[in-house]
Amino acid sequence: MSTSPAWTRDELLLACALVVENGWKSLSQGDPRIADLSDLLRSLPIHRGAGQANPRFRSAGSVRFKSSNLATLHDEYTGVSTKGGHLDQETVAAFRTRPAEMLEAAAALREGISSEELHKLPEHPDEVDDQGNSAIEGRLLARRALHRERDRGLRDLKIAQAEKHGQLLQCEVCAFDFSLFYGTLGKGYIEVHHLLPLHISGPRETTLDDLAFLCANCHRMCHKSRPGESWRTPAALRTEMAQARADSLSGH
Repeated sequence: MSTSPAWTRDELLLACALVVENGWKSLSQGDPRIADLSDLLRSLPIHRGAGQANPRFRSAGSVRFKSSNLATLHDEYTGVSTKGGHLDQETVAAFRTRPAEMLEAAAALREGISSEELHKLPEHPDEVDDQGNSAIEGRLLARRALHRERDRGLRDLKIAQAEKHGQLLQCEVCAFDFSLFYGTLGKGYIEVHHLLPLHISGPRETTLDDLAFLCANCHRMCHKSRPGESWRTPAALRTEMAQARADSLSGH
Protein backbone atom coordinates (compact mmCIF):
# COMPACT_ATOMS: atom_id res chain seq x y z
CA MET A 1 0.00 0.00 0.00
CA SER A 2 1.51 3.35 -1.00
CA THR A 3 1.96 6.06 1.62
CA SER A 4 -0.31 9.10 1.41
CA PRO A 5 1.58 12.27 0.45
CA ALA A 6 1.98 15.11 2.93
CA TRP A 7 -0.83 17.62 3.20
CA THR A 8 -0.46 20.63 0.94
CA ARG A 9 -1.51 24.23 1.59
CA ASP A 10 -4.52 23.75 -0.72
CA GLU A 11 -5.76 20.83 1.36
CA LEU A 12 -5.05 22.55 4.67
CA LEU A 13 -6.91 25.61 3.44
CA LEU A 14 -10.05 23.55 2.86
CA ALA A 15 -9.71 21.57 6.08
CA CYS A 16 -9.11 24.63 8.25
CA ALA A 17 -12.03 26.47 6.64
CA LEU A 18 -14.25 23.59 7.74
CA VAL A 19 -12.90 23.83 11.29
CA VAL A 20 -13.47 27.61 11.36
CA GLU A 21 -17.03 27.19 10.10
CA ASN A 22 -17.52 24.67 12.92
CA GLY A 23 -16.53 27.23 15.55
CA TRP A 24 -12.90 26.06 15.73
CA LYS A 25 -14.07 22.67 16.99
CA SER A 26 -13.13 19.29 15.56
CA LEU A 27 -15.80 17.44 13.62
CA SER A 28 -17.19 14.03 14.46
CA GLN A 29 -16.44 11.00 12.33
CA GLY A 30 -20.05 10.77 11.16
CA ASP A 31 -20.33 14.42 10.14
CA PRO A 32 -21.31 14.47 6.43
CA ARG A 33 -19.01 17.47 5.91
CA ILE A 34 -16.04 15.21 6.63
CA ALA A 35 -17.06 12.74 3.94
CA ASP A 36 -17.69 15.61 1.52
CA LEU A 37 -14.23 17.08 2.15
CA SER A 38 -12.65 13.65 1.79
CA ASP A 39 -14.21 13.27 -1.67
CA LEU A 40 -13.14 16.78 -2.60
CA LEU A 41 -9.52 16.27 -1.54
CA ARG A 42 -9.30 13.00 -3.42
CA SER A 43 -10.29 14.87 -6.58
CA LEU A 44 -7.65 17.63 -6.34
CA PRO A 45 -5.31 17.75 -9.37
CA ILE A 46 -2.12 17.97 -7.28
CA HIS A 47 -1.13 14.45 -6.25
CA ARG A 48 -1.04 12.74 -9.64
CA GLY A 49 -3.71 10.13 -9.03
CA ALA A 50 -2.89 9.34 -5.39
CA GLY A 51 -6.58 8.81 -4.70
CA GLN A 52 -6.77 6.08 -7.31
CA ALA A 53 -3.53 4.45 -6.18
CA ASN A 54 -4.33 4.42 -2.47
CA PRO A 55 -7.92 3.92 -1.26
CA ARG A 56 -6.93 5.28 2.16
CA PHE A 57 -5.67 8.56 0.69
CA ARG A 58 -7.49 11.43 2.46
CA SER A 59 -10.05 9.01 3.87
CA ALA A 60 -12.81 10.35 6.10
CA GLY A 61 -10.79 9.18 9.10
CA SER A 62 -7.64 10.98 8.03
CA VAL A 63 -9.59 14.14 7.25
CA ARG A 64 -11.28 14.10 10.65
CA PHE A 65 -7.91 13.55 12.35
CA LYS A 66 -6.39 16.50 10.51
CA SER A 67 -9.34 18.72 11.39
CA SER A 68 -8.85 17.80 15.06
CA ASN A 69 -5.15 18.64 14.81
CA LEU A 70 -5.95 22.05 13.35
CA ALA A 71 -8.56 22.77 16.01
CA THR A 72 -6.02 22.15 18.79
CA LEU A 73 -3.67 24.78 17.32
CA HIS A 74 -6.13 27.59 18.09
CA ASP A 75 -4.63 29.73 20.86
CA GLU A 76 -7.81 29.45 22.92
CA TYR A 77 -7.80 25.64 22.87
CA THR A 78 -7.54 24.45 26.48
CA GLY A 79 -6.53 20.84 25.88
CA VAL A 80 -3.21 19.39 24.80
CA SER A 81 -2.13 20.77 21.41
CA THR A 82 -0.87 18.36 18.78
CA LYS A 83 1.62 21.08 17.72
CA GLY A 84 1.34 20.06 14.05
CA GLY A 85 3.77 20.80 11.26
CA HIS A 86 4.83 24.28 10.16
CA LEU A 87 2.25 24.34 7.37
CA ASP A 88 -0.51 23.49 9.85
CA GLN A 89 0.64 26.30 12.12
CA GLU A 90 0.95 28.84 9.29
CA THR A 91 -2.51 27.98 8.01
CA VAL A 92 -4.13 28.32 11.42
CA ALA A 93 -2.29 31.61 12.01
CA ALA A 94 -3.54 32.94 8.66
CA PHE A 95 -7.14 32.03 9.52
CA ARG A 96 -6.75 33.64 12.94
CA THR A 97 -5.35 36.93 11.59
CA ARG A 98 -7.47 37.32 8.44
CA PRO A 99 -10.39 34.87 8.61
CA ALA A 100 -12.65 36.55 6.04
CA GLU A 101 -9.97 36.52 3.35
CA MET A 102 -8.98 32.93 4.03
CA LEU A 103 -12.59 31.76 3.95
CA GLU A 104 -12.99 33.55 0.61
CA ALA A 105 -9.90 31.75 -0.64
CA ALA A 106 -11.34 28.39 0.47
CA ALA A 107 -14.64 29.19 -1.29
CA ALA A 108 -12.75 30.16 -4.46
CA LEU A 109 -10.79 26.91 -4.32
CA ARG A 110 -13.97 24.87 -3.93
CA GLU A 111 -15.56 26.76 -6.84
CA GLY A 112 -12.55 26.15 -9.06
CA ILE A 113 -12.57 22.44 -8.24
CA SER A 114 -16.31 21.96 -8.74
CA SER A 115 -16.24 23.84 -12.06
CA GLU A 116 -13.19 21.74 -13.08
CA GLU A 117 -11.42 24.95 -14.11
CA LEU A 118 -8.46 24.12 -11.87
CA HIS A 119 -8.19 20.63 -13.36
CA LYS A 120 -7.67 22.09 -16.83
CA LEU A 121 -4.95 24.64 -16.05
CA PRO A 122 -1.34 23.65 -16.79
CA GLU A 123 1.27 23.77 -14.04
CA HIS A 124 3.40 26.90 -13.90
CA PRO A 125 6.88 27.23 -12.34
CA ASP A 126 5.91 30.42 -10.49
CA GLU A 127 3.28 28.52 -8.48
CA VAL A 128 6.00 28.06 -5.86
CA ASP A 129 8.75 30.30 -4.58
CA ASP A 130 12.48 29.61 -4.58
CA GLN A 131 12.16 27.34 -1.53
CA GLY A 132 9.39 25.29 -3.12
CA ASN A 133 6.62 26.84 -1.01
CA SER A 134 3.30 27.79 -2.53
CA ALA A 135 1.20 30.75 -1.47
CA ILE A 136 -0.65 30.45 1.83
CA GLU A 137 -3.91 30.37 -0.16
CA GLY A 138 -2.66 27.32 -2.04
CA ARG A 139 -0.87 26.32 -5.18
CA LEU A 140 -4.00 25.90 -7.26
CA LEU A 141 -5.22 29.45 -6.66
CA ALA A 142 -1.74 30.73 -7.48
CA ARG A 143 -1.91 28.72 -10.71
CA ARG A 144 -5.25 30.26 -11.65
CA ALA A 145 -4.02 33.79 -10.88
CA LEU A 146 -0.87 33.34 -12.97
CA HIS A 147 -2.84 31.80 -15.81
CA ARG A 148 -5.26 34.74 -15.93
CA GLU A 149 -2.48 37.30 -15.68
CA ARG A 150 -0.88 35.71 -18.70
CA ASP A 151 -4.05 36.10 -20.75
CA ARG A 152 -2.54 37.66 -23.86
CA GLY A 153 -5.82 39.29 -24.84
CA LEU A 154 -6.20 41.20 -21.57
CA ARG A 155 -2.56 42.24 -21.59
CA ASP A 156 -2.78 43.51 -25.16
CA LEU A 157 -5.95 45.49 -24.37
CA LYS A 158 -4.29 47.04 -21.31
CA ILE A 159 -1.26 48.07 -23.40
CA ALA A 160 -3.47 49.47 -26.18
CA GLN A 161 -5.40 51.52 -23.61
CA ALA A 162 -2.17 52.92 -22.17
CA GLU A 163 -0.79 53.84 -25.58
CA LYS A 164 -4.07 55.51 -26.53
CA HIS A 165 -3.84 57.77 -23.48
CA GLY A 166 -0.12 58.41 -23.86
CA GLN A 167 0.79 56.39 -20.77
CA LEU A 168 4.34 55.05 -20.58
CA LEU A 169 4.73 51.26 -20.57
CA GLN A 170 6.81 51.12 -17.44
CA CYS A 171 6.69 49.27 -14.15
CA GLU A 172 4.34 50.93 -11.67
CA VAL A 173 6.68 49.98 -8.84
CA CYS A 174 10.24 50.66 -10.00
CA ALA A 175 9.55 52.58 -13.27
CA PHE A 176 11.61 50.10 -15.31
CA ASP A 177 10.97 50.62 -19.04
CA PHE A 178 11.80 47.65 -21.27
CA SER A 179 12.10 49.78 -24.41
CA LEU A 180 14.63 52.15 -22.81
CA PHE A 181 16.78 49.28 -21.58
CA TYR A 182 16.45 46.82 -24.48
CA GLY A 183 15.66 49.15 -27.37
CA THR A 184 13.41 47.80 -30.11
CA LEU A 185 13.53 44.34 -28.52
CA GLY A 186 11.67 45.66 -25.48
CA LYS A 187 9.26 47.97 -27.31
CA GLY A 188 5.67 47.34 -26.28
CA TYR A 189 6.60 44.77 -23.62
CA ILE A 190 5.36 44.84 -20.03
CA GLU A 191 3.70 42.35 -17.67
CA VAL A 192 0.37 42.82 -15.90
CA HIS A 193 -0.66 42.02 -12.34
CA HIS A 194 -4.09 41.86 -10.71
CA LEU A 195 -4.51 44.55 -8.05
CA LEU A 196 -6.51 42.12 -5.91
CA PRO A 197 -6.22 38.37 -5.47
CA LEU A 198 -8.81 36.70 -7.66
CA HIS A 199 -10.41 35.00 -4.68
CA ILE A 200 -11.13 38.45 -3.23
CA SER A 201 -12.27 40.16 -6.41
CA GLY A 202 -14.46 37.14 -7.10
CA PRO A 203 -15.41 35.44 -10.36
CA ARG A 204 -16.47 38.70 -12.01
CA GLU A 205 -14.98 39.54 -15.37
CA THR A 206 -11.59 41.23 -15.07
CA THR A 207 -11.54 44.86 -16.21
CA LEU A 208 -8.50 46.78 -17.41
CA ASP A 209 -8.62 48.90 -14.27
CA ASP A 210 -8.04 45.71 -12.26
CA LEU A 211 -4.57 45.38 -13.81
CA ALA A 212 -1.26 47.10 -13.12
CA PHE A 213 1.90 47.21 -15.24
CA LEU A 214 4.93 45.53 -13.68
CA CYS A 215 8.41 44.50 -14.74
CA ALA A 216 9.24 40.81 -14.38
CA ASN A 217 11.16 41.29 -11.12
CA CYS A 218 8.48 43.34 -9.36
CA HIS A 219 5.81 40.98 -10.66
CA ARG A 220 7.61 38.05 -9.07
CA MET A 221 7.98 39.94 -5.79
CA CYS A 222 4.27 40.79 -5.76
CA HIS A 223 3.54 37.06 -5.91
CA LYS A 224 6.33 35.85 -3.63
CA SER A 225 4.87 34.16 -0.57
CA ARG A 226 5.86 34.22 3.07
CA PRO A 227 4.06 32.89 6.16
CA GLY A 228 0.54 34.31 6.31
CA GLU A 229 0.89 36.43 3.17
CA SER A 230 1.12 35.82 -0.54
CA TRP A 231 -0.17 38.79 -2.48
CA ARG A 232 1.05 42.36 -2.75
CA THR A 233 -0.28 45.33 -4.62
CA PRO A 234 2.23 47.59 -6.40
CA ALA A 235 1.67 50.16 -3.64
CA ALA A 236 2.50 47.62 -0.94
CA LEU A 237 5.64 46.54 -2.79
CA ARG A 238 6.75 50.18 -3.15
CA THR A 239 6.34 50.58 0.61
CA GLU A 240 8.47 47.49 1.26
CA MET A 241 11.16 48.76 -1.11
CA ALA A 242 11.21 52.15 0.60
CA GLN A 243 11.55 50.48 3.98
CA ALA A 244 14.36 48.27 2.69
CA ARG A 245 16.24 51.35 1.42
CA ALA A 246 15.70 53.13 4.73
CA ASP A 247 16.98 50.11 6.68
CA SER A 248 20.02 49.91 4.41
CA LEU A 249 20.88 53.59 4.93
CA SER A 250 20.45 53.29 8.69
CA GLY A 251 22.63 50.20 8.82
CA HIS A 252 19.89 47.81 9.97
